[in-house]
Amino acid sequence: MSIILSLFLAVPCFFPACWRILTNSITQPAGLLSDLGLGLILYGVVWRSPRWVKAFLLVFWALTQIMSQELMAAMKRLPSWQDLQYLVDPTFVKNTTAGMHLANPGFTLIFVLLTATAILVPPRRPGWGKTTSCLLAGLLLLGLHYPVSRALGNQSVAARYNPLHWFITDASAKLFSAEVKGLSVADLPSSLKTVDLDGKRLLAKGRAKNVLIVILEGVPGIAFPEIRREMHVEDIPFQMDKLSKSTLDGMLVPDFVDHSHQTIRGLYAIHCGDFSKFSYEMPKAMELQNNPDRAAECLPAQLERQGWQSHYLQGAGLQFMNKERAMPTMGFQHVHGVEWFTERTETDFIWGTTDGDFFKGAKKYIGELQAANKPWFLSLLTVATHQPFSATDEQAKKYGSRLNATMALLDESVATFVDGLRRDGVLEDTLVIITSDESHGADGADWYSSWGLGIVLTPEHELLPRIKKGTYGLVDIEASVLDYFNLPMPPSIIGRSIFRDYNSARDMVSYTSSKLRWQTADNFLYECGRDDTCRKIKNQKIIGPRPEAYEQDTENRAGRLFGLATVLDHKLAGQQQKQVLQFASGEIRQLPEKIKSEWTDNLTGAQYLDFPAKSKIHVDIKLKALTAPPEGIQMKLTLRQFEKEAGDIKHPQFPLLHAGEEGHIQFDFQNQKARQAFSFHLVGEGLNSSIQLQKFAVTIDREKG
Repeated sequence: MSIILSLFLAVPCFFPACWRILTNSITQPAGLLSDLGLGLILYGVVWRSPRWVKAFLLVFWALTQIMSQELMAAMKRLPSWQDLQYLVDPTFVKNTTAGMHLANPGFTLIFVLLTATAILVPPRRPGWGKTTSCLLAGLLLLGLHYPVSRALGNQSVAARYNPLHWFITDASAKLFSAEVKGLSVADLPSSLKTVDLDGKRLLAKGRAKNVLIVILEGVPGIAFPEIRREMHVEDIPFQMDKLSKSTLDGMLVPDFVDHSHQTIRGLYAIHCGDFSKFSYEMPKAMELQNNPDRAAECLPAQLERQGWQSHYLQGAGLQFMNKERAMPTMGFQHVHGVEWFTERTETDFIWGTTDGDFFKGAKKYIGELQAANKPWFLSLLTVATHQPFSATDEQAKKYGSRLNATMALLDESVATFVDGLRRDGVLEDTLVIITSDESHGADGADWYSSWGLGIVLTPEHELLPRIKKGTYGLVDIEASVLDYFNLPMPPSIIGRSIFRDYNSARDMVSYTSSKLRWQTADNFLYECGRDDTCRKIKNQKIIGPRPEAYEQDTENRAGRLFGLATVLDHKLAGQQQKQVLQFASGEIRQLPEKIKSEWTDNLTGAQYLDFPAKSKIHVDIKLKALTAPPEGIQMKLTLRQFEKEAGDIKHPQFPLLHAGEEGHIQFDFQNQKARQAFSFHLVGEGLNSSIQLQKFAVTIDREKG
C-alpha cells in the first residue's frame, strides 16, 4: 500500500520528465537531467512534509510548469525572473489567459489531475534516510546537468532546462553576474556609436510625400514565404501568402533583426534610431522623458520639424506601459488607441480591436489624412496576434491552432489594407515600411526569437531590388526614413540606411529568449546565456537556419559582451543624476461608478519602474474633480512593488473632493536597496464622475539616499 501511495506522490514530481520523453524521446538529455533532478528534490521534500506544505509545493510546481508551457507556445521562450512583474499583474494575466485557450490542454489537464490526486493522498512520512537519498540524488543529477548542458549548447534553453531550473539559474546569474564592469561608450564598436552612411545610395531623394510604418504585433519574418526561402529555412505551419501577393512590388529585407521582447521596447527602437535595452530594466521609452534633447532626435519629432504631421494609432488601449506619454514624448502630435475605433463591427478582442476592424479603421484614418493634402507620418500597431490571440474556436479548428488562425486573419486583413491603399493611389506618394515590434518566433524555439520583418514599398519601387542584401534591424528604420528624404541625421542616432548598399559587415545585437546574440563586424556570431555559456560560430548571422554546431568561446567573451550591452542600455540615463518621469499632462479620466479592480481601474500608466539603490524619490500628484456626486470623490493612491503593496513607504492621502475642487499631494521616499517593477495605482469612483490629471511626476534623484 505504501508503495502505491508513494507512486501517486511521485508521478506529478516526474511528470515534466515523462512529458519530455513522450514528445522528444531522449534527444534532450540535459533537459531530462534538469527535470529529474528537480523532480527528485521536490519528491524528497514533499514526502516528509505536512499536508499543507505538500499541497503548496505541488501546486506551485504544477503552475510553474503549466504557465511555462503556455509561454513557450506563445513566445518560444522559458520564463526569466523579470517575468514576475507580469505574472503578478492581474490585468495582464487576465487578458493573456482570457477564454482559457490553452496551447497544451492535454498537458494541463493531466498535470492538474495528478497534482490533485497527490495532494489528497494521505501522508506517510518515510525515514530521514530515504528523504536524504532523494535530495542527494537530485543534487547529483543537477551537478551532472552543468557539463552536459555546456556540451549540448547548440540546443535551445528549453531543450536543456526545466523551466523552474532556468528561472533560478537566470535569477542567480543576475545576482552574481560575471559582467565586465567599467566599460564605456568608447569601448563600443564604431558601428554602434554613430550612423553609417558610407554605403552606395540606391535612390536619389525619394519621391514619396508621406510615411507609413505598419507594425504587426509579434510577427516574425519567417512567416513571409519569400523571405523564408531566401534564408533557406524550412516551411512553418502558416505563411502569409496574401501579404506576399500584395507586396510583389516591394523590397524585402530578409536578414532583419528585432532586438528584444516587449512592444514598448520595439516602438522605441523603430522610432528613435537606437537599440532597445538588452535587459528587462525600465524601457528607454520612459527614460526619454528625462532627456528632451534626445527625444527631439526621434523620427516623429524630426519629421514634424520638417513639416510632416505625425500620428500614432494602435488597436489596444494606451495606458498599459504608458504609451499615452511615451509616444508624444517621441514627437507624435496625435496619439490614439482603441478608443478611436468607434465603428467596430467584429467582436472585440480582449486586448483591443481585431485586425479586421483595425485595418478598416486605419484605412479611414489615412483617407482623412490624404484629404488634408499635407505631408503626414503615421505609425500603426496591431494587437490581435498577442496571446491569447483573437481567433474563434471555429477558426482555430479550421487552421489547426489558434495562433495559425490569428495569423491567417492578420494576413487577410493587412493584405486587403495594402491593396486598398494601392487602389486609392496612396502608394503613389507614400513610403511604406511593414515590420514588427518583436518576434514571437516559430518552431525552432529561441533561435527564431529575434527574426523581425522588413518589407519596404516606395513610389520608385522599380529602382529597388526585390531582395535587399545585408543585415538590418529595427534600429535602422529612423536612419533609413531620413536618408530616403535626404534629411540630416541627428547626432545621437545609430544604424544604417536600408536605401544604401554596404561592402562591409557590421555589428548587430539582440537579447531574446534570455540569450544575448552578438553578430560582429568580423563575421562571428556569439550567443551567450546567463548560465555562463557563450558559443561562437564563424560566418553565421543572427537570422537564418539554426547552425548545426558551435564552438565554445574559449576567450570567455560573455562577461565583456554583457558589459557592452549594459553600456548600450544606459546611454540615456547612465550619466544623469536626476530623472523626472511625467505621467500626466491634463488628461481627463472618467471614473467608474464602483471600483471593480485596483488594476483595471488604474488611472495612470506609472507601471514597472526601476529605482536604483541609494536614490531618493519625490512624487508630486495634482488633480481636479470636474464632475462629482454630492457626497464627493475619494481618490486612493497605492504603491506596489512586484504588485505587492509597499507597506514601508508612508504617503499622504487625497482629501475628499467635490466638483471643481483640486487635490495635491507630495511625498518622498528613499531606496537603500534597488527597487524594480514598482507601480503606482491611482483609483477613484463615483456616478458620472470625472477628474483631470493635472500632474503626476516621479523624480529619481541619485545624489541622495
